[in-house]
Amino acid sequence: METALDAPPATEAMARDLAVLRANADRWARLPVAEKVRYLDAILQRTESVAEGQVRAAHAAKGIAPGSPWEAEDWLGGPVIQARVVRLMRRTLTQIAATGKPTLPDGAVRTRPNGRLAVDVFPETPLDRVSLPGFRAEVWLQEGVSRDNVAAHQAAFYAQSQPKGAVTLVLGAGNVASIGPLDMVDALFVDGQVCLLKFNPVNAYLGPFVEEAFADLIRDGFVRTAYGGADVGAWLCGHPEVDRIHITGSDKTHDAIVFGGGAEGAKRKRQNRPRLKKKVTSELGNVSPVIIVPGPWTTSDLRFHAENVATQMTNNGGFNCNACKVIVLSEAWPQKRLFLDLLRGVLARVPQRRAYYPGAEGRYDRFVGLHPEAEPIGPRTPGVLPWTLVPGLDAGAEDEACFTEESFCGITAQTALPGDTPRDFLANAVDFCNDKLWGTLNACVIVHPRTREALGPAFHQALEDLRYGSVGVNHWPAMSYALGVTSWGAWPGHTLTDIQSGIGVVHNAFMFDKVEKSIIEGPFRVRPRPPWFVTHRNAVGVAKRLLAFELEPSYLRLPGLIWQALRG
Repeated sequence: METALDAPPATEAMARDLAVLRANADRWARLPVAEKVRYLDAILQRTESVAEGQVRAAHAAKGIAPGSPWEAEDWLGGPVIQARVVRLMRRTLTQIAATGKPTLPDGAVRTRPNGRLAVDVFPETPLDRVSLPGFRAEVWLQEGVSRDNVAAHQAAFYAQSQPKGAVTLVLGAGNVASIGPLDMVDALFVDGQVCLLKFNPVNAYLGPFVEEAFADLIRDGFVRTAYGGADVGAWLCGHPEVDRIHITGSDKTHDAIVFGGGAEGAKRKRQNRPRLKKKVTSELGNVSPVIIVPGPWTTSDLRFHAENVATQMTNNGGFNCNACKVIVLSEAWPQKRLFLDLLRGVLARVPQRRAYYPGAEGRYDRFVGLHPEAEPIGPRTPGVLPWTLVPGLDAGAEDEACFTEESFCGITAQTALPGDTPRDFLANAVDFCNDKLWGTLNACVIVHPRTREALGPAFHQALEDLRYGSVGVNHWPAMSYALGVTSWGAWPGHTLTDIQSGIGVVHNAFMFDKVEKSIIEGPFRVRPRPPWFVTHRNAVGVAKRLLAFELEPSYLRLPGLIWQALRG
């Protein structure tokens, strides 16, 4: 039991905020859906109005100068994604108000070879096809969901006649601006729960902008915010007015919250005796693999995917739960050396940046200390870490840190696996990722179209067998986070004592309650270069046009968007 001496500052104010949320929890749960839609309208409008200031604040905090190649990432990872997910949630609630359930696209539900369902969720409209040509996405559902009952596994909260309110505590992530606000959107509009968002100290500068975007919900007593360190988080987690906790962060933070710290916490975890008797959902990171299937690649293909992989390594300084951490190549692929050389060349051209996330330099030193063969690409200067490749790791090594721990900085390992044919290699790669790499959040598979055709059903089987919550084919699985109609979260089935990448999913605009994974596929090569590529020369111009497009999709907005993209 905490005493007044060890309680964090502002305890009384936070207690009052929780009391307000509790007093309004049932009212929010039972508020007519049409009224909830108006709150989403306000969030959309204010997301646009605060965007410029929010991005400038992020640039100042991360040391990103005007004109930097990194200038676009806080547009794309902040207001653009937030606007898209909120807009899609608004559409879903409008459909629920009209029919009681989210509306699936005609013909979207398919039966997979194993008898379980897949739902095609992107593209839905001709505008989708034009804005992201060649891309498609589907959500795979768990066993027990059938064509006859799929609607019963959507929007479960809205099927209740007199739902009971609850209070969710969202412990915000410190790396990507849209995570905390969108975790709140999920709690509010999918689960029907009022919400307190505690900002991570790393990006607490976002607070005024999020508070402005959610101002109507704050005014009416449905949202509150809090600031501070671990002591504040611990106090809030233990408060009796908090019913549920959602964490985006590390598995270590999760375990400290659920079981406690030190030897006593470790003992509790071994004995499965949680200190915290509340529902906890989470998204906790990953040692994310990129599997590159050998095939008839041209030099241009190799260059394109060197940029693709470099983007997955370096976006946000490597401080992403879905950053590429292990590149998986075939021992038999004659082009593997050329690919790695081209990757080194791209990384050498990618400007270094401030290691703004706490603990990054210590983590970097630890991983490099374990691997004298590590290749820093560029100099190390005070506060700035070089992109670093750890090549040629033994895939069979036991207790390899690069396989079992998320470095959460700009370090990526590379390993090679046997396989005389692409089919054999891919099967080995799936087993390696499932059995050797920590986490189940996301994986990427890059495959030449001719190789994929030759693989036939074996390729689909590889997608079936990968135990990850999102799989990207040819492109960064971060798209599963960004699309909104897909789900974002770990492979299902983790427990509090084996949490890995977490429990539950977010985004998921169709509100499926038994998601297995999401699959996002794109063309092997894309023209023009995707705006999220770190090598795009006009990404910020595209990002600003994308924000306008996501706020109000229209064919009239496409020419300007396409023109900006072509300049990259």
